[in-house]
Parts: sequence; C-alpha cells; structure tokens
Amino acid sequence: MDKPNQMDLGATLEHSRSGLRESHRRSLTRLLFTVTGTALVLFACMQFLAGAFWVGGAELLASVVLFIGCWWLKTTPQLQQWIYLYLASLFSFFLIIMILPNASVTAFVWVLMMPVLAYLLLGKHEGLILSMPFMMLGCYFYYRYLGSVDSPQVAIDLLNMVLCAGLMLTFVHLYEVRREEAESRLVEVAQTDGLTGLPSRSSFQATLARTLAESERSGAEFALVIMDIDHFKLINDTLGHVAGDKVLKHIASRLQERLRATDFVGRIGGEEFGLILRNVRPDHAFELMDELRQVIADRDLRYGEDRIRVTASFGIAHWPRHGHTAETLFSMADRSLYKGKTAGRNCVVSAEAPGLLRSRDILAGGAA
Repeated sequence: MDKPNQMDLGATLEHSRSGLRESHRRSLTRLLFTVTGTALVLFACMQFLAGAFWVGGAELLASVVLFIGCWWLKTTPQLQQWIYLYLASLFSFFLIIMILPNASVTAFVWVLMMPVLAYLLLGKHEGLILSMPFMMLGCYFYYRYLGSVDSPQVAIDLLNMVLCAGLMLTFVHLYEVRREEAESRLVEVAQTDGLTGLPSRSSFQATLARTLAESERSGAEFALVIMDIDHFKLINDTLGHVAGDKVLKHIASRLQERLRATDFVGRIGGEEFGLILRNVRPDHAFELMDELRQVIADRDLRYGEDRIRVTASFGIAHWPRHGHTAETLFSMADRSLYKGKTAGRNCVVSAEAPGLLRSRDILAGGAA
C-alpha cells in the first residue's frame, strides 16, 4: 500500500474559515492590500487637489501601512487579525467618505461590497457579524444624505438602497451556507469508503499522521495494525464479487463492534483494513487483535444456501518501539502480516511476539 503522506482534508477545510484555503486567503489579502494601497495614493492626490488635506494625509498614511502589511503577510501567523483590521478599517473608510461634506452619491455603492469581502475572507459566521453593522450604518447615512423622505422619488431611492443591501447580504449568506453543506458532503464522500462505510485510505492516513503528532507530544503509545482477509480472491472466484462485497461489509461490522471507542479503523485497499489502537502496550495490542481474529473466525457468514467461514491475518507494529514515522510503522506491520500469511494465515503476528501464530482454514461448508 502507498505510504501515508496525505493532507487531512476535513481539518484543512475546517480551519480555513471560508471557502478559500489558507494560502489562497493569504494571496487574496495581499492582492487587496496592494490594490487598496494604490487606490488610496490616487485618492490622496485628488483630496490634496480638492483642498481636503487631512483626508488626503490620512489616505496616504493608510496606503503606506497597507504596502508594509502586504510584505508582512507573506509569513505572518496573524493572518486573521490582519484581515479583521483591514476590513474594519476599509469599511470605516467607506462610512467616512459617505458623511463627508458634498459626498458623492456613488460613495454609497461601497455598502454593497461589504458582505462580499467579509464572507470571502472570513466565512459565514464572522463575515455576517462584521459586515451587518457597517451595512446598517451605511444605509442610515444614505437616509441622512437623502434628507427627509417627503416625496415618492426620495422614498424609491432609499428603498432601492435598502433592498439592494439586504438582498446582497442574503444572497451571499445563502450561497455560503449551501457551499459549506456541499463541501461537507464532498469531504464525507472523499473520506468514506462507499462499500463498507468505514473511513477511506486517505482518511486513515490523515488520522495516523495526527496520532503520530499527538503521541510525539504526549508520549502515549499506540499500535498500527494491518489486517488482511484470508483467501479473499478465492471467495470472489468461487462465489462471485457480490459475495466478496458481502464479506467486506461483514468484516467492517465485526471491526466496528469489537474495537474500543478510542481506536480507529479504515479500509485501506481491497481486502485490507488498517487499525490504530491508542494507549495500548504491545502485549495488550496482541491480545486485542487475537480476540478479534477469533471473533471473525467463529462467526460464519451466510450467503444464500452457502456458509462462508471467513478468517483474517493481522500484522502489528508499535510506536515508538518499531519506529517513529508512518512509513516505518507501515513497513513493520506489513512485514508482520507477511509472516502471518506465509505461516498459514488466520493468525496475529507482532514484532513483539513473532512466535505466537495460529492457523485455520478459511472456507467451510458450501463455500469450501
């Protein structure tokens, strides 16, 4: 099997906050800093020409901060704080230009940009919390800009602004909700084996990587087990692939029934399953797997009028005794499994107890 070197997709998306990966958020934020800083330089020049020196000076100072921040964003771990500071400052700037004397009516269109930027960079919850107060203030300032609503035309102008702002926020929010739901379904499909319902190989590899990292920090021991169904090809060849699928589901059910809540099991390919036994000593891991081997061997599977007696072989590697990396542990577990296969199958082999082997036939009854 391939050595585990997979990104934990679920965790990555969960930590991404929005629909963008962390690296994409960083790149987009740097681009926004550059564009905003450049625009502020141009606006500052126009403000100086218009005689609004304090506004022009503030815009020029803000552009300098943005250009410095664009460089800083390459490596800073405080990306979220920079985004909050940028958006809050940008939205505040939008409000300021709305309340300036002789403000242009076109300044109020920036209200409609607030939810787009907030949801894109912060995600659904934080984007809503940040953008809604600023949008409400923007609509209020537009109402003040219009003066008293004493004519149908003024009422229409105000209603257009309020409705557009409300619909923009609603549509962006609904899109983000649906995107999260669709993304969650895709992640679930990608990380779940469609036949057995167990975690897939990529999910198992990601869990193993997390378990290794946790054990390095805490020192808690764990065992990596590779389990293979004995003579599975013979079942497919004699009874068909439908019977083989039923055997895989049967094994998946037995594994889920017998393992502890702290353990993890996944289908890592074909008739091969992977198990992670947390907080377990080598001798205890061997006992657990031998009990599981016995449970599988003692429970026949009915398929029509046939009875299939299924057995499995187990190879165990233990952290940290047999290795500190996923690649080393997989190699040791594979080697133990191979010893069990060559010794007669239906056995558990651990590097701690290579002599403890048991062997039985795999098929009995009508499936023999």
